[in-house]
Amino acid sequence: MLVGRIGAAHGIKGEVRVQSFTEDPLALVSYGPLMTNKAGLTIRILAARTTTNVLVARIEGVNDRSAAEKLNGVELYIDRALLPEIDDEDDFYHADLLGLRAQLADGTSLGTVSAIPNYGAGDILEVRDERSGDTFLYPFTKAVVPEIRVRDGYLVIAPPIEADPGEEEPD
Repeated sequence: MLVGRIGAAHGIKGEVRVQSFTEDPLALVSYGPLMTNKAGLTIRILAARTTTNVLVARIEGVNDRSAAEKLNGVELYIDRALLPEIDDEDDFYHADLLGLRAQLADGTSLGTVSAIPNYGAGDILEVRDERSGDTFLYPFTKAVVPEIRVRDGYLVIAPPIEADPGEEEPD
C-alpha cells in the first residue's frame, strides 16, 4: 500500500522531503523498513519532522545531498496487513476503495474505482466503465460521493451538474 513519496533533497546533509499519505504524517517513521518502487531498494526512516506541507526525513545510509537527490520520486509502500484495522464504517483506506463498484443513487452502474489520484487540489476518484473502457474523473468530496459502502462493495456518486455552455454566468 502506497504510504508516501520522496521528493527533493533538503539541505546538504542528506535529508529529503517526503509527501506522506497517512493520516498522521509522522507514522511513516514507526512502520519500520519501507518497500519502494525501485527493485531491491528498502528504506528506513531514522527521524522526521513536519513542516508546513511535507515531512523532512533522515534516511538510513543517506548522508549527503547527492545521495538524497537520487531518491527523488521514489514511492514508499508497506504491507496492508501492517495497518490498523478500521472499526468505524465511515473510515477507510484509499486502497479499500479500489475495485469498488461506482453507481448512481438509483443503482445505475458507472463502472469500477480504478485509482484515486491527487494532483494538488484534492483527491479525485477515477472510475473505469468496463463496457466502453472510458475513464471518468469525479472530485472525491462528500457532495459528489455521498455514500461509501466498502463492506457492500460499492459507493454512490452524485455527478456534479455541468453548466450549459450556452448559458451566461450570473453577474
